Amino acid sequence: MGVVSISMPDELEERIDTFADEHGYTGRSEVVREAVRNLMGEFEDKRLEDRELMAIVTVLFDYETTAVEEKMMHLRHDHESIVASNFHSHVGDRYCMELFVLEGQLEDISAFVGKVRATKDTLSVDYSVLPVDDINMFT
Repeated sequence: MGVVSISMPDELEERIDTFADEHGYTGRSEVVREAVRNLMGEFEDKRLEDRELMAIVTVLFDYETTAVEEKMMHLRHDHESIVASNFHSHVGDRYCMELFVLEGQLEDISAFVGKVRATKDTLSVDYSVLPVDDINMFT
């Protein structure tokens, strides 16, 4: 098995160690391996390929200390072919929430979510994906 060295804030390292202890993992390497497998597999769901999808992407960030809002604006413009809607809201005294509604293919949505996740200083990135042709199932 290869060895990968990564850097992370001390606080995150402590959280991983605590998580490992509380959930019965043998150590932080096992937690990180599982997290990477889950991240890599998120958009490998064959049931979503070649279908028209809609997605909701929610981003939380601290507007007092970052330039995330400007980066989100650039992403919105760079991916205007799939961004159906975008909403910005203030949350509390110093946070902002950016919500994107996307419509497109899995590959395009995956690329967008990946770029959002790679944006430095985001506090949280959540998303959900639903095939558009499944919407009739709920009525």
